[in-house]
Formats: sequence, C-alpha cells, structure tokens
Amino acid sequence: MNAAAPTPNLTRELALLLLLSTLWGASYSFIKIGVETIPPITFMAGRTIIAGAVLLAVLHARGMRMPAGRASWRYFLVQACLDSVVPFTLIAWAETRLDAGLAVILNATTPIFAFLIALLIGRREAVDGRKLFGAASGLAGACLVVGTGALHGLGEQLLPQLAVLAATLCYGGGALFSARFKGLDPMMPAAGSMICGAALLLPASLVVDRPWTLSPSWESLAALLALALFSTALAFVIFFRLVQTLGSIGATAQAYIRVPIGVAISVVLLGEALPPTAWLGLAAVVAGVIAMTLPKRLPAQA
Repeated sequence: MNAAAPTPNLTRELALLLLLSTLWGASYSFIKIGVETIPPITFMAGRTIIAGAVLLAVLHARGMRMPAGRASWRYFLVQACLDSVVPFTLIAWAETRLDAGLAVILNATTPIFAFLIALLIGRREAVDGRKLFGAASGLAGACLVVGTGALHGLGEQLLPQLAVLAATLCYGGGALFSARFKGLDPMMPAAGSMICGAALLLPASLVVDRPWTLSPSWESLAALLALALFSTALAFVIFFRLVQTLGSIGATAQAYIRVPIGVAISVVLLGEALPPTAWLGLAAVVAGVIAMTLPKRLPAQA
C-alpha cells in the first residue's frame, strides 16, 4: 500500500507566499525605473532572456533536463503568453502613463479573476464560499492600504487602466493553467515559460524598438537585472511550487500581500506617507490570505 503524500508545512508555504509577494511587490519599482530609458517591449524581452538563461543554468547545474515533448512546450508557450509576454508588456507600458499606486490596486484583483474564471469553467477548486470571502476581504484591504487618494485618477487614464486589468486577467488565467505542470520540478515550467516568452518578445523588440539605438541609464539596467533575477527567475520558481501546495487560487493570494509591501517600498524609496487606513487594510489583507490558503481540514493528530 502506497504511503500518503506528505501534508505541506503550512507555515513554510505561507513564508514562501510572503517572499513571493515581496519579490513581485518590488517589481513595480524596478519596472518604473527601467522603462524611464528602456522601452517596455525591450525591457521585458531582457527580463525573460536573463531569467530564462539563469534558470536553464541552474537546471543544468542540478543535472536536470527540460522536457523534450512537443506537448510540454506547447503548454510552456501558453503559460508564457498568460504569465509573461502579454501581462509584462501591458504593465510596463501602463506604468509609463499610470501612477504606481493605481497600478498596484488594479493588479491586486488577480485572485478575483482567477476565482471567476475557475467558477466559469467549472473548476471545483474555486467553488468555495470561504475563498470568495477571502477574495473580497483581500481586495477591500488592498483598497484601504493604497488609500482612496489613489482612486482620484480612475477613469482619467482609461487605456492604461484597462491594460493593467487585462494583464491581471492574464495572470488569473495563468494561475489556473499552471496546474497542468503538477508533478514537474517548479523550475521547469518557470524556465520553459521564460524561454518561450523570450522567443516571442525578442523579435518584437528588434522590430519595434531597435535596441541597438537605445542609450539606457545604469539605473534602468540595474533595475532590469534585479527584476530578471529576483522578481522573475526566483519568483516564478516559488510561484509554481505554491500552485502545487496551496492550489491555483491560494497561490494568487500574494496579489494582496504585495500591495502593502509595494506601498512600503514606495515609502522608503520615494518618501511617500502611508494613508491612515493602511493598518485596517493590512488586517483585511491578512484575513483574506488566511481564508484563501488555509486547508479545509487540518491534519488529524496522531
């Protein structure tokens, strides 16, 4: 008789969720700095090329090889479109025109989209009132943390706002699609999606931006490197692991945690003040994350 699969250590998985939220929360600042002198398509092409190369090198050092089957690479290509090519470019373009605070709050709706998509396609994982409460609580908390001041421009910059929402919709679909990689080492779908993303973005960069004509600043190049290594290569490995342990919806809960983290980074780097509703919002965020990630049944005591 086969032994039951070990129950994931919830404390460890939530710590990884917090780390992922930090890495992706910092990405908004990296993008904002990077696109000042590097066009969005070229910036994101560099992001996927560097991240994919690093992940391949690590896999090689671990003695592992990428799957060779066409089906696997078709899945990697779809994942790349949902998780990198389309949303990366849309957010980078939007951040050349949109305040970071508003971009954060719009992008925090990822679990809402994941929940609704899963409900629409009949995924049983999503049909859970507790997760619905978690999604609503987390979104409300995200709004409180950012503060009502971030909403003053709502509707005035419609196209960038729609671009961020479209990116968020992609992330929601990507979280659900990534369940197909269950059983694979998390580094493999991360590497595969980055390689496919680079294969699509690099030709677009060469045609649209002609990167050899650009003169990027050292700050933008440093932001690109940090974004690729930490907020992409490392972050996506953690993400694909969490999809396997917390589920597709649970893994998207990082979208809420990265809101207070993103605000904190802006406070440190830009000297912005936290709105008075921040602490109440943080409590709502934590409640939402717990509701979306806590197992339905705790393991029985021995």
